[in-house]
Amino acid sequence: MAFPAPSSSSPRRGGRGLAYLLVSVLLLASRVPGAAGADSEFEDGVSPKFPGCDNPFQKVKVTYWVDGDERSSLTGITARFGEVLPATGSDGDKRKAVVPAPKTGCAKSSAPLASSIAVAERGECTFLEKAKTAESGGAAALLLINDEDDLQKMVCTQNDTVPNIGIPVVMVSQSAGRKILSGMDGGAKVDILMYAPEKPSFDGAIPFLWLMAVGSVACASVWSFVVVGDEDKNAPTLGGEEAADSEIVELQTKTALVFIVTASLVLLFLFFFKSTWSAWLLVVLFCLSGLQGLHYVASTLIVRACDRCREAKVALPVLGNVTVVTLVILPLALIFVVVWAVHQNSPFAWVGQDLMGICMMILVLQVVHLPNIKVATALLVSAFMYDIFWVFISPFIFKKSVMITVARGSDEGPSLPMVLKMPKEFDTWNGYDMIGFGDILFPGLLVAFSFRYDRANGKDLTDGYFLCLMIGYAFGLSCTYVGLYLMKSGQPALLYLVPSTLGTIVTLGAKRGELSQLWNAKV
Repeated sequence: MAFPAPSSSSPRRGGRGLAYLLVSVLLLASRVPGAAGADSEFEDGVSPKFPGCDNPFQKVKVTYWVDGDERSSLTGITARFGEVLPATGSDGDKRKAVVPAPKTGCAKSSAPLASSIAVAERGECTFLEKAKTAESGGAAALLLINDEDDLQKMVCTQNDTVPNIGIPVVMVSQSAGRKILSGMDGGAKVDILMYAPEKPSFDGAIPFLWLMAVGSVACASVWSFVVVGDEDKNAPTLGGEEAADSEIVELQTKTALVFIVTASLVLLFLFFFKSTWSAWLLVVLFCLSGLQGLHYVASTLIVRACDRCREAKVALPVLGNVTVVTLVILPLALIFVVVWAVHQNSPFAWVGQDLMGICMMILVLQVVHLPNIKVATALLVSAFMYDIFWVFISPFIFKKSVMITVARGSDEGPSLPMVLKMPKEFDTWNGYDMIGFGDILFPGLLVAFSFRYDRANGKDLTDGYFLCLMIGYAFGLSCTYVGLYLMKSGQPALLYLVPSTLGTIVTLGAKRGELSQLWNAKV
């Protein structure tokens, strides 16, 4: 059976604040990396290897206590040289942390280091020299604090003699090191335990993350037809107005290109000027858009179930006529958002983040439309090149991957919220698998277009494009995770999703003789 055609294909006008807020979120989502992958700083690399300097780089869990009070674990990286850390905390030893004098650890320490973990700062001499000095002073391990908020691979050079380091050597970021040093203020005793957990072979979070991403695209694409009932049927919004008055932002070719250029500038700004306030700015924008999304999704579901609820309104000072649905849903949604913002670092905050993110993406795909595949090609190919450049090519210019560095953030401040996340069930690190909103929204714009195109042209699932593009998106996302597993490194999802969605509709359109109509459509 063919989908009934919408009653009107003209863009809706009004409600510019909502539309531009969601477009801003779409823009910011475009800069977050795709499927979360292996930590690039722990990849083996191409540094020189020889006996005594051939250890693999390992991700280290640095647990520390201040006067017996356990603090949050920090992340470190092992050196190419030195003793290998145990795989479990029970096999390791908790030892007192001592700052050598001098604090860079480049000369014999006047502070006793025997059986302790020497906590030295980077600088003045080589990593090997620091390790030899700490070991000669009797230290049981060396913990180096980097001079930037990142992790540096500690390697040997071709000119180094064969090292014979018998203690573990680990580096932590500058912000992580500050936490340890601040714990020592006032003469407090700090104990440290370091171990390198093995990565589990099976990641049970990925199938659930895949289902969330694919389900979000499918739900958002058909929401207006299945839930609202008709694209022009009224649905309440934040201000109590009806969705018919909300503007649909119809992307154009130039707009799509400006999107990517602006996203690149934002990415560079955050790369060079990483700060806590910029992370909080993203959190605030996410909360505002999440509030919009929660209200829209809940309101449309209620109105769908209770048609009389649509007409019930209350006159309020300043605000005017506001629907009863809004008066009920909005305070509840606001409480939900505030609770999430306050507890966003709790173990279960991912549930609220995913719910807000999915609702927000459903709303974005109702407000932002692609009119044809000419604009879709400009947007998706630009986003494809954007991912390739900022993940794979930027290290040759900026010495590190700009996108991965920004997305990783720092140990200080909130984490980036523009992702769907799922906890890794078998991960010792209690980490998360993630997929950026951009990897759902950008292909989702094309999938939603295909659904509207099928409706406008009387096509059904068998002879339309929507089902084929949904299969293409699901296949592309599957390929992303297969590539992640095989290559053991982070994969930009659009590398797979653009060919599997845009390539699908172009190929089908050419085969059916409808490519010109798709290219110049207005739906």
